[in-house]
Amino acid sequence: MKIFAAVAALTLLALAAAPESQAQAKGEAWLTLLDNAKYGESWSESSSLFRSHVDQQKWSQMVGAVRGPLGAKISRKLKSITFAKTLPGVPDGSYGVMIFDASFANKASATETLTMMDEADEWRAAGYFIR
Repeated sequence: MKIFAAVAALTLLALAAAPESQAQAKGEAWLTLLDNAKYGESWSESSSLFRSHVDQQKWSQMVGAVRGPLGAKISRKLKSITFAKTLPGVPDGSYGVMIFDASFANKASATETLTMMDEADEWRAAGYFIR
């Protein structure tokens, strides 16, 4: 009986952590697309909300102009992740806002903010900023 209780507790913990780990994994995969200059693919993998605000060609131009000069990604570490049901300027939903400390070949210290959105049970990028 103790083994069953321990397994049940671990299962509940895994389920509770699932949204955070899923959002983070999908977010990091999306950032890898940017790291590899796959800007069109990053647009395709983003949320419908994101795609409705910028077309693929414009996104590729904008992100390429910002990310290209930074050079290759050296490192990226998740600093924080915050989940919210409401964010300014977007419809209510399930969001995960991730802050990363990053380093690039031509910029030693940068902060990336990636907002992920749960869209039909799949986390997708809804916003990206770097400074």
